[in-house]
Amino acid sequence: MKIEWIKEQKNKIIQLLCLVSVPAAAFYLMECYTHNPLSEVRTWAQLFNVILFELIAWILYFLVGRVRTALRIELVIAMVFGLSNAYVVRFRTNPIVPWDLFSWKTAASVASNYDFKPDTHMVVVTILFLAGIALLQFVKKESGTIKIWKRLILAAAFCVVLTGFVGKLQDESFQTSHWLYPFLFTPAYMTTVNGIAVTFAMDLAYVTVEKPSGYQASEEQAVLEQYGEQETESTEELPNIVAVMNESFSDLAVLGDFTVNEDYMPYLHRLQQGNANTVTGYLNVSVCGGNTANTEFEFLTGNTMAFLPQGSIPYQQYITGEIDSLPSYLASLGYQTVATHPYNASGWQRDTVYPLLGFSESIFRDQYWGASQVRKYVSDDSCVDKIIQLYEGKEEGKPLFVFNVTMQNHGGYTDLYDNFTPEIQVEGVNSTAVSQYLSLIRLSDASLEKLIQYFSGVDEKTIVVFFGDHQPNDTVAAPILAKNGISVKNMDAEQLKLRYQVPYVIWANYDIGEETGKDTSANYLAADVLRYAGVAPDAYLDYLSGLKEQYPIISAMRVVTADGEDTDATAQKEGLSDYQKLQYYQLFDHKEKE
Repeated sequence: MKIEWIKEQKNKIIQLLCLVSVPAAAFYLMECYTHNPLSEVRTWAQLFNVILFELIAWILYFLVGRVRTALRIELVIAMVFGLSNAYVVRFRTNPIVPWDLFSWKTAASVASNYDFKPDTHMVVVTILFLAGIALLQFVKKESGTIKIWKRLILAAAFCVVLTGFVGKLQDESFQTSHWLYPFLFTPAYMTTVNGIAVTFAMDLAYVTVEKPSGYQASEEQAVLEQYGEQETESTEELPNIVAVMNESFSDLAVLGDFTVNEDYMPYLHRLQQGNANTVTGYLNVSVCGGNTANTEFEFLTGNTMAFLPQGSIPYQQYITGEIDSLPSYLASLGYQTVATHPYNASGWQRDTVYPLLGFSESIFRDQYWGASQVRKYVSDDSCVDKIIQLYEGKEEGKPLFVFNVTMQNHGGYTDLYDNFTPEIQVEGVNSTAVSQYLSLIRLSDASLEKLIQYFSGVDEKTIVVFFGDHQPNDTVAAPILAKNGISVKNMDAEQLKLRYQVPYVIWANYDIGEETGKDTSANYLAADVLRYAGVAPDAYLDYLSGLKEQYPIISAMRVVTADGEDTDATAQKEGLSDYQKLQYYQLFDHKEKE
């Protein structure tokens, strides 16, 4: 009897040791998918990550009633999450954030074009996880079990503790005193030094957007009433507006020097040298390597991601009713408003969001009949054909606003295809991804030339704006950066901002002047287009035109002041407070405005 008691106590001690050690091991292994946590995660952060894993383990234990089962569940969760995060970092540079849960359908729809072949690091870490799961077989089952009602009470108690601890991690003073890195605009670094679990817990504080301090809807409405009083031209004088947001279109030359066998964007480069009725410059965007919909959101609404949680997707989280936007305003002026995207209608919930933004018609992949393909996606050339078709079929005397989001250049860039042969090569860089990407950009450049040449020959006044949504992921950027002595993992703030710049062009078939080097940001671009088009802006865009004189660039990545200071939205919180309040009013108080 005594021997049995000793064995039972020994088993309890083993179980307790496992409940302490296995969660800690799960944390360190999960981090190992992307980096070395012992050397890179800060000391306090390591402790807090382990505490999170411990609390989750005890909650699982009380829920399932078995130590072995609970720990296996935690190890599986950590393995799947860690491996998923490693792939996400590979594909889009930035790690998983809570808002990615809203966009899993979009991610799944494009997953087939990425290379999921695991590297040696992934294989080794996964084997260690599986070994841990298997070794738990030696942990004997408990001789007795706690009654379920007691277990549920204990599980609830630990949930309360976990919730309180997460709240503490989100407290600014707690973060400061324990050296937690709080800046959302650098998510990769934030995850590296804080750890995945702690960063995820900190990010949860931003799932919803709080009202700015001192916000009153009536006051913001009164502010807007001071703007947008210019008279609009008659419908007959309004120009057609064609906007093309080109998938992953960027000029990697902003990252550093490299030599190619052939210019990858000869037409745009010529426009940048000065061209009649053409404005060129670089557009500062808030995303890199993915989250296309956020650049789209900034352009169409005039809002900025600088006031929203990093990684959030307004299309999927915040746009739940009709809101004021460029298409809704143009529709009020008599424009026919059409959004067209040659991919799935459900991507980023565009089929739901586009009508709420004021588009009277939305065209997706199933209406691109007979379109040509490059790799697995509808070509940019076919997108130009669709724009021309819409123009030629529009109602006579009615101005057209068409917004085209292309798909041709979407990542990844490592697979080989029968219908596409990369021709652009970079001297000294042996990279399939770089060659494929630049060759795709060459096709986009030719499509831009085709679009502008067509509208050069039409009688109706037409203005075209063409811009990229973001730069490609690190798979493409890393070799170019490395050639210039820069590592993607150790970029300073000055280098990092270059990853958020893409070219833009505004061209018209009538006189709008000629300007080069006109750098701006996506939130201002719609107001700029209306100004060059000679279309009076609505109140919000009119306000933004004035704000631009004080802050020429505003994005989630950077803010540039009128005197050239390169800073960020946090540092300029006071100066940008009016903009933040107006944006909150535009985005969240639309029901009150109706």
